[in-house]
Amino acid sequence: MKRDKTILLIGMQLLLLTGFIVIEATNQPQVFLRGALFIALAGITVMLLFMRLRFKVKLASMIEVLRRASSGNVNTRLLANDEPVVNEFIFTINELIDQLDKIRVQTIKSEAARKSLLSNISHDIRTPLTSIIGYVDALNDDIAASREEKLEYIGIISRKSTALKQLIDEIFDLAKLDADEVPLRPETLDLAEMARESIIEFLPVLKQANMKLIASIPEKKCLVTADRLSVQRILNNIVKNAVHHGQHGKLLAVELTEHTASYHLTIWDKGQGIPEEELAKVFERMYRTERSRSSMFGGSGLGLAISKALVEKNGGNIWAESQPGKKTTFTISLPK
Repeated sequence: MKRDKTILLIGMQLLLLTGFIVIEATNQPQVFLRGALFIALAGITVMLLFMRLRFKVKLASMIEVLRRASSGNVNTRLLANDEPVVNEFIFTINELIDQLDKIRVQTIKSEAARKSLLSNISHDIRTPLTSIIGYVDALNDDIAASREEKLEYIGIISRKSTALKQLIDEIFDLAKLDADEVPLRPETLDLAEMARESIIEFLPVLKQANMKLIASIPEKKCLVTADRLSVQRILNNIVKNAVHHGQHGKLLAVELTEHTASYHLTIWDKGQGIPEEELAKVFERMYRTERSRSSMFGGSGLGLAISKALVEKNGGNIWAESQPGKKTTFTISLPK
């Protein structure tokens, strides 16, 4: 480690002063020695003064850099070429500037995501709400000519209201997940049994959509430690997503496999699939592929984001793979 020059020079000053004191105490008239000590002491004092002035200039430069960083210019950095203690201080400042730069970038991304989220939420709330108001006004104005037409209007209002309530519920769920206000109660669960239960719930929907079911789930227990409600919500969201977007392929497959430290639950379909450039975005909030933005194909765009958050809170992972038109796979990994 490089020595601290300031401490070294101050130490030499003390030695020289000690020499002066010894000479004076012994009353020895050593003129040459006194002169040498005086010159050395003066030289060290000048060096210390020079170092002090240079440090003052360096300090002013650091203050200026910090001011630029605080005003938003986080591309500036301090150069380290000084005493070890000062260099360490400079390294710390540079690290803080780096962190400030990362926070700034993250803030920009978060702000853009927030605006996009609010825009999408506003659109998705306004659309069914406008439809509901329109049909209610139609009923109030007796536009419906027959009882059957009135019942049809009421049915539309009911479906739109249910969809709107589901969207609002999912928005609140995401807000709670972000605020870490969703209490988890980990317990030992049989993932195989829960997967079977989830599939059974969707059998009427699969029959209505004329989709074939392929299930490969072990008969033995596949034990994981997780929150039961979270796992139920995750399975429901992923299966619902596969049914919703895989109807064209007329097939839904569920496979549960055992790995070294985890179980992988894979749910796949042969629907239209997800383009490669959009695959990394499917777990983003309110994200939907262009095709799924229509009322015929679109969901709230929050189900997969909620599933990802819940999987990660339970110590697992989730990812998607897709060959458009051939096979789209969502895999949930939970530790044993």
